Amino acid sequence: RLGDVYVNDAFGAAHRSHASTLGVTELFEKCAAGYLMMKEIEFLHDALLEDPKRPFVAILGGAKVSDKMRVVRKLLEKVDTLIIGGGMAYTFLKSMGGGIGDSICEDDQLETARAAVAAAKEKGVDFLLPDDYVVSDKFENDANNKVVDPDGIEDGWMGMDIGPKSIEKFGRALEGAGTVFWNGPLGVFEMSNFARGTEAIARSVTGCGAVTVIGGGDSVSAIRQSGLADRISHISTGGGASMKYLEKGELVCINALTDKSRLSTASKE
Repeated sequence: RLGDVYVNDAFGAAHRSHASTLGVTELFEKCAAGYLMMKEIEFLHDALLEDPKRPFVAILGGAKVSDKMRVVRKLLEKVDTLIIGGGMAYTFLKSMGGGIGDSICEDDQLETARAAVAAAKEKGVDFLLPDDYVVSDKFENDANNKVVDPDGIEDGWMGMDIGPKSIEKFGRALEGAGTVFWNGPLGVFEMSNFARGTEAIARSVTGCGAVTVIGGGDSVSAIRQSGLADRISHISTGGGASMKYLEKGELVCINALTDKSRLSTASKE
């Protein structure tokens, strides 16, 4: 009774089966995607999944492996290089027999992490983990800290950032990239003493001349903190939605629109 057309421009909620984003599509004959939704799909589908410019480099950070393992498996089918940093790296490090001290780790994901490394090798993907870490004896900005090699994280110390060798290594991997997807900071960037790795990679990402996509979440805060957000091709407005789209290649609320109006048609209209 209140309208003739329903337009969904809420990409950040497009992976959720809510009344206002999914149920409402059953009440309108005409349902279309808004301009923001179109831009999200243009970059996430066309630029990343359908026809990425090569080499395609993905960077995944943040705390939990469990949140991103499905996306890891999907990206291994698409990328040339996969860089792992942040808290995720310690689960991978431990899965390969390394000592991680008191660093964050998901022990129930160790076998999954080992399988991902094996899959990368089988598919010929360059799978990069940090070569060194900045560790501290407390989860505080002013705690004692030092740089150690992967086998040098002692009990009582925890990984907080990637070290200078890792910054150099990851920077080299980004040189000449055609497409870069980044989701998740590479350290505890909220603390100034442990933000250097994330900020350095932000400079490498924005300076490599690639099509660059930031996958929402804390990555957005990190790139904005670095002052380089205006040099990114696309910053997604939905962390969970963008990761779900990369995992499945579709979202439930977008499917509800495309059943009635093709996205390409909606964008032209």
